[in-house]
Amino acid sequence: MSEPIPREARAYYDKGREAERLFGGHGVIELARTQEIILRHLSPPPGTVLDVGGGSGVYACWLASLGYRVHLIDAMPLHVEQAEAASARQPEAPLASCRLGDARRLDEPDASAEAVLLLGPLYHLTERADRIQALREAVRVLKPGGLLVAAAVGRFASLLDGIVDNLLADPDYAAIVARDLRDGQHRNATERNYFTTAFFHLPRELEDEVREAGFERVEILGLEGPGWMLADLEARWADPARRRHILDAARAIEREPTLMGLHAHILAVGRKPT
Repeated sequence: MSEPIPREARAYYDKGREAERLFGGHGVIELARTQEIILRHLSPPPGTVLDVGGGSGVYACWLASLGYRVHLIDAMPLHVEQAEAASARQPEAPLASCRLGDARRLDEPDASAEAVLLLGPLYHLTERADRIQALREAVRVLKPGGLLVAAAVGRFASLLDGIVDNLLADPDYAAIVARDLRDGQHRNATERNYFTTAFFHLPRELEDEVREAGFERVEILGLEGPGWMLADLEARWADPARRRHILDAARAIEREPTLMGLHAHILAVGRKPT
């Protein structure tokens, strides 16, 4: 079995960007909407949540603060260290555990969790078989009726980003986008911050994978709506009324199939059969 995260992706995350990503730029929409959708589907606390690929612990610590027993698992030692530090900063609601792990081989017992978050692994597992294996592990560790929330990068994210920031003027970036559109396999051979090795999903591909792994009652939801492409997002987000407009727009089209490619990220929500 291959490594849980490619070598170049390890180098990318070792730069420490992930700890701040959701608190600036369009990450603020991603964070707000992901939290909203999780709470829409998650049973009230207490309950056990596995945050697989949980990064620096942003979602895990938030859920722990709400009263859930949260175990964070990540392939990056730096992320586990950052999550441990974040947990220590909230001693009244610490994480149940933080440890290294592979989304395709979880150490947890069968039927031991109410919910599994896969908010990163599906786009760094670039082979479909590996993504299916990670999803099947989620099925295994969930209790009957347990919740899955899994994130994917949308197929057109790099194209839209290239238009907004004029990145397509760079021939190297244009070549990256061309491959993204052709087969979803994102590769960055440059030294510029054009993300790292990943797979970008079409909505139907994500739904097919989640269903094939054994989940039912599957919903595919668009996350950010058009707001993530705004040049003045920071200013608008700082204004409560304009922030509400951005979030309302995302909610209005979250299920609309003709607009699913507009979102930078898509979420799959599903249930283990009872």
